[in-house]
Amino acid sequence: MGHGHFNGAKTAMLFGLLGAIVIGASYLLFGSSPGGLFIGLLLSLAITGVSYWKSDTIAIRAMRAREVSEAEQPAMHRIVRELSERAGQPMPRIYVSPTSAPNAFATGRNPSHAAVAATQGLLELLDERELRGVLGHELMHVYNRDILTSSIAAALSSAITYLAYLAMFFGGGDRENRNPAAGMLVLFLGPVAAGVVQLAISRTREFDADEDGATLTGDPLALASALRKLEQGTRARPLAPERDLVSASHMMIANPFRAGDVKSLFATHPPMAERIARLNEMATGYRGY
Repeated sequence: MGHGHFNGAKTAMLFGLLGAIVIGASYLLFGSSPGGLFIGLLLSLAITGVSYWKSDTIAIRAMRAREVSEAEQPAMHRIVRELSERAGQPMPRIYVSPTSAPNAFATGRNPSHAAVAATQGLLELLDERELRGVLGHELMHVYNRDILTSSIAAALSSAITYLAYLAMFFGGGDRENRNPAAGMLVLFLGPVAAGVVQLAISRTREFDADEDGATLTGDPLALASALRKLEQGTRARPLAPERDLVSASHMMIANPFRAGDVKSLFATHPPMAERIARLNEMATGYRGY
């Protein structure tokens, strides 16, 4: 199931930019010595690798979700089974979080090791048609391998921070060619720049999942309606920005925090109004699945 736009190419360009930032930061901090770059990449890949392989449990634990049976949540099981069969993919495990803050997320390194979760607040807020739209969105995060995408972005972003720390505490090679002022600039602005690019990748993935999920369900307006309710619901019942929840928030369909807790520049989700407008435009020209 392909994208109807060029967000895949946009993501590749963003990865290229992020990689260029890593290489540029290494050169400014360590000159032509490849040691700093190698160590930074190795450390960040090791840490991110653990997160990637454990991605199906990190968000679930953060949200205190538990796996539910079909008897407990027949609607979720019916919808997920139908959409998984339509996509030709294995059915993921289904979880429910007891929190009253409405939200949903999917996680897992591939379709065979995936989970889809909804909060109790979401199940109470949405009707079944809207729930189907949300679950279609979350399934497409799994099918599009978005956990892998975000893990690579996190690894490259973290590499810049590690490079800066290495330069601060241990110094770098090729000292005669290093620019101390440039090194300080990288130390303070490099991680910020990498974070902005990483967040741009997260926003691109949300647009992809909206469009692909609406194509999977054949009902863009259902997801648009769900997003409207979620915008109001998350505003009325935000989550506290605890560390574990912040780490998992990029996986959720809506920003779970109060607007003042996370600045818009560093928000992992595109504006709801823009997402809803895209879905409405998609519905206008929709001709069926």
